[in-house]
Amino acid sequence: MNARASAQHYRQTAVQSAVLDASPHRLVALMLAGIRERLQLAAACIDKGDIARKGQAISEASMIIGELDGSLDHKAGGDIAAGLSALYAYAQRRLVEANLHNDPDRLKEVDGLIAEIEGAWNAIAPAAP
Repeated sequence: MNARASAQHYRQTAVQSAVLDASPHRLVALMLAGIRERLQLAAACIDKGDIARKGQAISEASMIIGELDGSLDHKAGGDIAAGLSALYAYAQRRLVEANLHNDPDRLKEVDGLIAEIEGAWNAIAPAAP
């Protein structure tokens, strides 16, 4: 196994451990961070001309956004859940456009939106036991 494969294996193991040990609040925080990481990777791939990897990163970000949208409790969440769902739908449309046009500005826009959600989510983190 080469150094790159070893590093990738270590990273996957670390992520799996973090997910297994995470509270529901922490899981959402990890998902939001994961979206942002993939958006930034996609923008870097556009700059480098790695279109295949760009598409993969955008697809992964889109899947995570879909999971977050699907986990919303509209009955309990009311207007907040409806607002998040609309924002997630907008983000998904912008990702499709970014992918189609190789547009890092649209990726940065979505990253900014997710960063705002991430900041608000982290601000309401429950106190550690």
